[in-house]
Amino acid sequence: MDWLASRPEWVLLLACVAAAILAVVAGRTLSPLLIPAHEHGSIRQVAGPLMPALGATFAVLAAITLSMEAGYLKSAQDIVSAEAAGASRLAWAATSPGVDGDRIQSALLAYLQATRTDEWRGDAAANGDDAATNAAIVALERAVRTEATRTGIGTPASSELLTSLDAVTTGRRARLAAAARQLPALYVITLVVSGLALVVNAGALAARTHRGFAVLLGGLTLVVALSLALLFSLTAPWRGPLVVSGAPLDQVSRDLRTGFFSG
Repeated sequence: MDWLASRPEWVLLLACVAAAILAVVAGRTLSPLLIPAHEHGSIRQVAGPLMPALGATFAVLAAITLSMEAGYLKSAQDIVSAEAAGASRLAWAATSPGVDGDRIQSALLAYLQATRTDEWRGDAAANGDDAATNAAIVALERAVRTEATRTGIGTPASSELLTSLDAVTTGRRARLAAAARQLPALYVITLVVSGLALVVNAGALAARTHRGFAVLLGGLTLVVALSLALLFSLTAPWRGPLVVSGAPLDQVSRDLRTGFFSG
C-alpha cells in the first residue's frame, strides 16, 4: 500500500471522500432496485440492526489502527532524535586532544547532508541503497576508525570515538528498518471494507426516508472518509504526507557548519 500512502494529503482526502460518497449513493439507490418491490418495507428491518455491529467494527478497528500509527510516528521521530544525539556525541568526541577533528566532522557533515538529501523519502529511505549516502557513511567509518587507532590519543578518546560512531550507524539502521515497515495489506483491506460497508448500509437504511436524514448520512460518510484518509497519511512516515521531521539532524549539521563543536 506504499503507492497509496505516498500520495499528497489532498489526493488521499478526495479519494476517500469520493469512495465513501459512491458507497453511500450505491446503498441508497441500488438497494431498492436489487430488492423486490414487495420486500422494500423490510429494508429498514434488516439494515437497522446491522448499523450497531458495523459501526462498532469500524470504530474499534479505526481507533486501534490510528492509535497504533500515531504511536509509530512518535517512535519514528524518537529514532531520528537518537541518531542526531549520536551524531552530536561523535562531533564532540572528535574534539579530543590528538584527534584530527576537522576530518571527522567534515565526514560527519557530508553524511548528514547526504542522508537528508538522498535517503529521507521513498524507496531509498527504506532500502538504504542510495549510493551517495552509502559512500558518505563509508568515508565516515574510515575517518573515525583511522583516528581511533592512532597512537597517542589514549584509550578513553579512542573508545569514545568508536562508541559514538556505533551510535550513529545503529541509529541509521533503526531508521531504515522503521522506514521499511508497513501495515499488512489484508489489515488495510479489512478496515476499508468495514468503513465502506458501514456507509453502504447507512445508505440502504436511508433509502426510503426523508431528505433531511441526508445531513446525518453525510456526517457519517465524512467521518469514515476522514478516518481512512488520516490512516493512510500516518502509516508511512517516510513516504506519505506526514513525513518524519529531520530537524534534529539539520540542527547538528548547522552546528557543524558554524563551528559549535570545537575543542
